[in-house]
Amino acid sequence: MRNGKILTLILAVMLLSACGSTGYVTTRSRILIDSRYDAHPDSAAEAFMVPYKAHVDSMMNPIVGYAASDMSTYQPESPQSNLFADILVWGSKKFNESPDFAVYNIGGIRAALSKGPVTIGDVLDMAPFENKICFLTLTGDKVLELFQQMTGQGGQGVSHSVRLVMNKSGKLLSATINGKDVDPKASYRIATLDYVAQGNDKMDAFKAKTDVIQPTAEENNVRYIIMDYFRSFMKENKAVDSKVEGRITVR
Repeated sequence: MRNGKILTLILAVMLLSACGSTGYVTTRSRILIDSRYDAHPDSAAEAFMVPYKAHVDSMMNPIVGYAASDMSTYQPESPQSNLFADILVWGSKKFNESPDFAVYNIGGIRAALSKGPVTIGDVLDMAPFENKICFLTLTGDKVLELFQQMTGQGGQGVSHSVRLVMNKSGKLLSATINGKDVDPKASYRIATLDYVAQGNDKMDAFKAKTDVIQPTAEENNVRYIIMDYFRSFMKENKAVDSKVEGRITVR
C-alpha cells in the first residue's frame, strides 16, 4: 500500500468530517497529493489499512483471463475499442439477440489493457461505470446519421461488421455493414450501452430508437460481460487479442 493512497483515504474521511448537518463542506483547502507522500511512509497508517487492503485484494485480484498484447483506446480506431464493441456482439447471444453491429463509446473505456493476466480489478478500471448492455433498432437513414455523428467526433468503437471511411474533417464518405452499403430504408439491430442508447456522447441518432430491450439486472452490467468473455477464452487456454483492421479509416 503506497502512502499517498493512504493519505487520500484519510483526506476523504476528513472531508466527510468537515460536513455539517446540511451535508455541505463548511471549510476547504487544496492539498496537492504527489510522490512526496510516498517518500516517508506512515507505519501506523499502513498498519491501519492492512485488513482493508487484504479484503479489497481478495475481490480485485482473481484472474479472469489473459491479454495477448497491450491494447489501448484512441481514434479513429483502436484495438481496445474494437475489442469492447466485439464483446457486445458476443454477449448478445445470451439475450437471443443477433445485432447487425455494436457501438461502444470511447469515453466509456477508462484504462488501457496490458499484456498478460487480466484481473477483476483490471476490468473495473477499464469499465468502471454501471452501464448495461442494450439492444435497439434504427432505420438505415438514422444509422447513417449515427455514423456521421461518430466520425464527426473522430470515431467511436464499432464491431467487426462495420467499415466507415471519413475525411480529415470528420465527414462520413462511405459506410458498409457486413460488406453492404447501408440501406436508408432498411432496419438495423444494434447492441450498445444503455448510456449510449440514450443519445449521450453526441450520438443523438440513438434517440430515434425502437424495439428497445434493456436488461436491468446487475449481472447484465457490461463489465461482467467483459469478464465472461475473458473467462471463455481462458477455459480454452487462449489469450484475448484485438487489432486495428480498418473499421474506421481516414482518407
